[in-house]
Order: sequence, then C-alpha cells, then structure tokens
Amino acid sequence: MSFLHRHKGATPYLLLLPGIIWLVLFFVAPLGFLGYQSLQTGTFDTGYTFDWAFSNYWDALRDYHEQFVRSFLYAGIATILALLVSYPLVYWIAFRTGRWKNVFLILIVAPLFVTYLVRTLAWLNILADQGPIVGFLRDIHVLGPDGRLLATSVAVVAGITYNFLPFMALPLYVSLEQIDARLLEAAEDLYASKRQAFLHVTLPLSAPGIVAGTLLTFIPAAGDFINAQLLGTPKQYMVGNVIQSKFLDVLDYPSAAALSFILMALILVGLLAYARAVGTERLTG
Repeated sequence: MSFLHRHKGATPYLLLLPGIIWLVLFFVAPLGFLGYQSLQTGTFDTGYTFDWAFSNYWDALRDYHEQFVRSFLYAGIATILALLVSYPLVYWIAFRTGRWKNVFLILIVAPLFVTYLVRTLAWLNILADQGPIVGFLRDIHVLGPDGRLLATSVAVVAGITYNFLPFMALPLYVSLEQIDARLLEAAEDLYASKRQAFLHVTLPLSAPGIVAGTLLTFIPAAGDFINAQLLGTPKQYMVGNVIQSKFLDVLDYPSAAALSFILMALILVGLLAYARAVGTERLTG
C-alpha cells in the first residue's frame, strides 16, 4: 500500500497490467505467429520455411476472391435482415411490454444457451424438403413442386441471420431502453405525429445501438463457416470454409494464415469506412 501511495500515477497502469498481459499472451502472440506462418512456403510433409512469401496473399486473393465476395454478401444480407427483424421486436419490448420486458429478453437470448452447432442443425429439420415451411411455400407456389430451400443461399443466409440475431437485438434494446420517454412526450406536445417522433427522436437516439448491433452481427458472420457447411453446398462456401479446410484437412497452414489475415484486413477496412460514414461518436455512443 505504501508503494501505491508514493506512486499514485502508476496505479492506472498497474490496474491495466493484467489485461495487457492477457492480450499479449492470447492475442498479440498468436496473431504474430499467424503472420509469421503466412509468409512461409513448403508443405506439411516436407516442412515449412520462412522466406517472406508475400505471394501467399496474392495467390489467396486470386484463387478465393469469390468466397470473399460471397462471405461479405451473405454477412451483409444477414445483418440487414437481423436489423429489420430485431428493431420492431425490440422497440415493442422496450416501450410496450412493461414489467414483462425481462421475460421477452430472455426469450431472445435463450437460443444462445444451446450450442451453435445444435442451433444450426435444427435448421436442417426446419428447412427440410418434406418440412412444413417448404410444403407451405410449395402450396402457395413460391416454390415449384420439386423446389427446396436446403443447399441454397437462402438457407445459409437464414441460418446466419438466426444465429446472430441476439447480437443485433441486445445493443438495440439497450439504446431504446435508455431513451427518456419525456422526449417523446415533448415531441407530441410540439404536434409531431407518431411517425415524425420516431424518425426525428427515437431513430436518431437509437443510432448507437444500430451501429453496435450491425458490427457485432456482421463481423462474426463474415467469418462464419458452420452455416454454409451444414445448410449449403460447396457452391455456397464462404472464406471461413476455405480457411477451416486448409487448416484442418489440407494442412496448408501458410495459405490458411494468409487467408485469415486478408479477411481481418478487409473487415478492418470496412469498419474504418463504416465509422467514417456514420461518425465515430456513434461507435462510442
């Protein structure tokens, strides 16, 4: 204690020290090793040699650009769908359910108590060719007599949307729940309609939740591979499927590491562009 009294300025750094050590050991060090591995050449059988093989990055982009595009396309569509589903649902919970708020929030979070793999496997039954959803869509002629949802892009996007929906809903709820109801009353006192009050008061004040929700949904969705693996075919594979295959099946570690770094770099560039478009104050709001 006497040391802390004599060096009060060092106290914040001492408090940060455990977190810094944790980040160095479990983030910086593995990331550095991954970068080192991405610049190697060779095979699993003959061994790998570090020789600044930047060509691994070019080869990864050249050979798997379709998977990168598909990953961001699927993640973007899933993020938009999650926002469109979550916002009205969470708005209703925040302003209309009263003392039942916690119950409905638990219902939103409840799927997270089931492992990710099991949740995705459940969609195999939901979207099965002989299941009720496909049968209904055939009855109303949205699908043909032999039409199906499994092994299509629709199934993959639906699985991603479902699995990451809570990550969109919870930040939205926090933003909406913090809105002072007196602001809405003031807007109505100034003769604003319900629609005008929503557009000019509720929606802007919930912007931090929208920004946080879209980031928390899009970033992990872009790297997902489970949904494409189980609900799609190789035609729907995302870059996460390629990375997983190269790490665990092909054992091409340099290529897999290069793909991982490219994915991280593209997500970071997208994040910076998004932050610039919406304003950094909304990211920290």
